[in-house]
Amino acid sequence: MIQREATMSSPVSTTAAPPSGAAKILMVAFIAVAVGAFAYFDLGRFLSLEALKQHRDQLLAFTEAHYAASLALFILAYVAMTGLSLPGAVILTLTGGFLFGAVVGTLLVNVGATAGSTLAFLAARYLLRDWVEEKFGAWLGPLQEGFAKNAFSYLLTLRLIPLFPFFAVNLVSGLTRMRVGSYVAATALGIIPGSFVYAYAGRQLGTINSLKEIASPNVIGAFVLLGMLALVPAIYKKFKGAS
Repeated sequence: MIQREATMSSPVSTTAAPPSGAAKILMVAFIAVAVGAFAYFDLGRFLSLEALKQHRDQLLAFTEAHYAASLALFILAYVAMTGLSLPGAVILTLTGGFLFGAVVGTLLVNVGATAGSTLAFLAARYLLRDWVEEKFGAWLGPLQEGFAKNAFSYLLTLRLIPLFPFFAVNLVSGLTRMRVGSYVAATALGIIPGSFVYAYAGRQLGTINSLKEIASPNVIGAFVLLGMLALVPAIYKKFKGAS
């Protein structure tokens, strides 16, 4: 039986020591500069379906010529995006499926998203606690109640059924007493279905070269899976309310 974990209101108990004052300032400054650079240079414009379509041939050519480097770069990009809580996870997951296939794309997304989410979790715990409490205070109550009952199972449910934004769960989880190992395991397991659906969709959408190919069974199947995934939170809330 999984041990019940304490609520957010209790002090954080971890085996790792928090960073010193100078190190904390440097880390916070690095995060601020990285997020600011993303906004200033409008890097979000590259995380769109239009950009993916525009650079499709170049991306495929680079991946074929430098496959190992492409794998590493994709994982690093996903770690940076999730670690800094930047937008674009859906597009990046579609890109992973498009470039590497549904299975390999899902694996890469899982590694990158789990690593990045863990960095966000640790940043919230040791660096940004006050900011997270102020920014996401409206969600602290419901999440706190869920984590108090069974942190691992609750986080696994939030990963399987996205009732709250992914990045918000990463940050708010850091304010709990949840162990890092439990957080990593629940995240890695919970994001597999959603990652596969989007990676599979990306692979199918990447094969479209003409309008008639939109009606192919594989592409239609990808759209069906996406629609089913989008309905999961609503179905969950309905059954939970009826119980």
